[in-house]
Amino acid sequence: MALNRNHGQEGGVVIPNAESVLKQCKDVELSFSDVTGKPEAFKGTKKGMLYLTPYRMIFVSKGKDPMLSFMMPFYLVKGCSIEQPVFSANYIKGQIQAEAGGGWEGQGTFKLTFNSGGAIEFGQLMFKAASNGIYPPLPNMNPMYVPPPPPYSEPSPAGPSAPSAPPAWVGPGMPGGSKAMEAASSAYYNPANPHNVYMPMDQPPPYAPPEDKKNN
Repeated sequence: MALNRNHGQEGGVVIPNAESVLKQCKDVELSFSDVTGKPEAFKGTKKGMLYLTPYRMIFVSKGKDPMLSFMMPFYLVKGCSIEQPVFSANYIKGQIQAEAGGGWEGQGTFKLTFNSGGAIEFGQLMFKAASNGIYPPLPNMNPMYVPPPPPYSEPSPAGPSAPSAPPAWVGPGMPGGSKAMEAASSAYYNPANPHNVYMPMDQPPPYAPPEDKKNN
């Protein structure tokens, strides 16, 4: 978990290790409850963009807010579920645990409300990514900046304008032994119940390479 470490000076998101962006959603609200110490940055409702990579979620606030960005790696998230209320927008909720050097200490409950839709697709992609068991890149390698999406403009009278370029897609870096994906690899995704995923907080056993790689 990192507080105010993943935003750009001109907006947009800074993604660690040049990880690929699996999905991004606009018009998302982030709020917290039961936060240890009740720090100022965690008060109120934040509005902005939410990004998904193979190893984490990153929220970037829109406008002025003490919380400019908030990054949640899967191995620090537990009790995550997709909720579909009848009279309001779908949302994802769960618990987040702080880590040393992340700008905050303790734990809390988060809620991500998708006012423009996309909660179910985002949540299912997140659950599958967390259960894939792929080791993340080495930490702090080649952070990638993704600018904010351009504002929508009406088509010109002569016809629609050329489509904008798709979001940048940069493959993960070299695999490493980071504890982040060791924990994520122990997450369990059940296709029969796609709205929930089990993410244990206990550290998994150390990674052991296959025998043929040991001999090379």
